[in-house]
Amino acid sequence: MTPDGKTTLEGMDASGESLLAVTYRDGAILSVTSRERPPGSAAFPVISAGFIDAQVNGFDGLDVNASEPTADTIIRLTHRLAGIGVTTWTPTIVTADEGAIIARLVAIAEARRQDPATARAIPDVHLEGPFLSDQEGARGVHDATVMRPIDAAEVDRWLATGAPVGIITVSPHTDDAPGQIAGIVALGVRVAIGHTHATPDQITAAVDAGATLSTHLGNGIAGVLPRHPNALWTQLADDRLTAGFIGDGHHLPLDTIEVFLRAKTTARAYLVSDSTDIAGRAAGRYASSVGGHVELSADGRLAYPGTGYLAGSGVDLPRALRTVLGGTSLSLADALTLVTTTPAGVLPHARTGLGSLDVGAPADLVLLDPESAAVIRVIQGGQVVGPAG
Repeated sequence: MTPDGKTTLEGMDASGESLLAVTYRDGAILSVTSRERPPGSAAFPVISAGFIDAQVNGFDGLDVNASEPTADTIIRLTHRLAGIGVTTWTPTIVTADEGAIIARLVAIAEARRQDPATARAIPDVHLEGPFLSDQEGARGVHDATVMRPIDAAEVDRWLATGAPVGIITVSPHTDDAPGQIAGIVALGVRVAIGHTHATPDQITAAVDAGATLSTHLGNGIAGVLPRHPNALWTQLADDRLTAGFIGDGHHLPLDTIEVFLRAKTTARAYLVSDSTDIAGRAAGRYASSVGGHVELSADGRLAYPGTGYLAGSGVDLPRALRTVLGGTSLSLADALTLVTTTPAGVLPHARTGLGSLDVGAPADLVLLDPESAAVIRVIQGGQVVGPAG
């Protein structure tokens, strides 16, 4: 740090062709300079904007959906995630009765009031439910007994908690879904399609009404579908929808992710972890807040023993990035778009420049090993915070 409080971080761009010097102060980027990397020079770390995870249910023993939610849990989650390179995250609340949802929103709002770093790291909250399909397969592990039709009036009550509700995942399978979706959008909340048995026509009607996102596309859908048409093709084909994909290598085979990304392009796709509180822990069996006992394998697969059902993900976002890099044809530059620029664009309350190295953007930065893409340093809000452990 210089006497005037400036700090400069140096590294390669993701192509490895240029050397960047990013100067920041008071939590914001002041300048970025670039020069050609000298031929034959040793590889430098790659410098990137901090990672953004738009679907986090929990991590390392900390649960967004705990039966007794607390602000302390959300604050601790923020700092644990920052330590691994996830400098912005979206707490994801799953299907529950209205009282439980509001209690979790209140805890998030209180965490943001108590801790400035948490307020910066959580621009939005994602409600994955309760307006989902109650059908087997499509509902996943969500509780069918508290599933209910889309209700913009209930969303308005959620907003009264002061939590920044930004994304709501719905299944648009009812006749009144387009009108309810339009009502939610009018509240300033983005609507995603997911966990659905809706027909292609109902999907299109939802998009016409204002839905702009697909939640973990390829999952939360019936195991057997018509060859065509079906809800997958409709969402992949509609350029008005930006799609999230779980990148753990278990929810979607890597060749499927490759094809999905070719359809959506990196401009309309982003990776999420869908991590639960069991992610980041040692392999073994655990009690899950979403019901029953689950088994975490060494490769991050999180499933109900003796069944083919997954129970969220046991993989964090940096690991998902490395998995997708290792199993698809994506370049590092394109893969980083999936965890920085594109997810920043789907968050309605994102700070200016989030997910970029632009002047004025938040000084949320990661340095990566150029060969493995492992995180070797994390800067959040201009402060060194990782890597953890």
